[in-house]
Amino acid sequence: MKKVVAVVGLGLIGGSLAAALRGFEDYEVLGVARRQETVDYALSHSICDRATTDASTALAEADVTFLCTDPSIVIRYMKDYREVFKPGSLVTDVCGIKTAIMEASKVLPDTVDFIGCHPMAGTEFSGIEHSFPELFQRCHFILTPRETSTEAHVDLMHRMADYIGAADVVTTTPERHDDIIAYTSQLMHIVALSVCDDAELFRCKGFEGGSFRDCTRVAALDVPLWRELLTLNSASLTKVIGRLEENIHSYRVALEHRDLERITAKLEYSSNRKRRMNLPGPGQVSAEWLEEK
Repeated sequence: MKKVVAVVGLGLIGGSLAAALRGFEDYEVLGVARRQETVDYALSHSICDRATTDASTALAEADVTFLCTDPSIVIRYMKDYREVFKPGSLVTDVCGIKTAIMEASKVLPDTVDFIGCHPMAGTEFSGIEHSFPELFQRCHFILTPRETSTEAHVDLMHRMADYIGAADVVTTTPERHDDIIAYTSQLMHIVALSVCDDAELFRCKGFEGGSFRDCTRVAALDVPLWRELLTLNSASLTKVIGRLEENIHSYRVALEHRDLERITAKLEYSSNRKRRMNLPGPGQVSAEWLEEK
């Protein structure tokens, strides 16, 4: 008899994950959605082996449950269905913040394991119609297990990450995850949004270069989701915004004073740091950096 992996929330991430996991070992992929239209789409496009709007029945039979919804809904699911999850099963999530999720997971009974998960993949689109199984190719797959998480479940997550095409699996603490993601992901969205706030935005249409399009791509975001992600990680995010403000101010002052020596030094310093990031070895932000306590 096949085991069951339930994917709750069939949007861009959930739909892509369900499609990517089809055929994994001896597991059957069971999709769970709120709307029957989403269920019908998932089945007609072969995103899941099965799909349903009946969350209680699905969770009761799932050996692994991926919660692929907004953080507030993930938190509510764990509370509302705490007695429904199959004993001995693994529950995990795909949220871009981990401290709040790991804290909320304490509501689960001791018979249910929980491992925080963040596959770092996405696009500027949302909804099941934009899902595709290759979304996770070469992504970083970050795990934040509990101290009590079983070795078997951690190993299972590694095998799933490998199956969907992740570049690597990095294990870290929820707090370190949130500090780093504030810089590498959330700050980039703040930059993109801030650029799009400029009064000159629409006067520039037709003059956009590749760097502008790359910088602002993520600004066309899912507002309710990103409102939660940013506010739930506000302590870490405000710190990195402060550092960015200082760095931008330094460039502005150098430019205002036409300080060519200072401008040259800053350009060389910043560009060399980026080149080091692109290289393998100690110059690159690596799994070892993430794993520092």
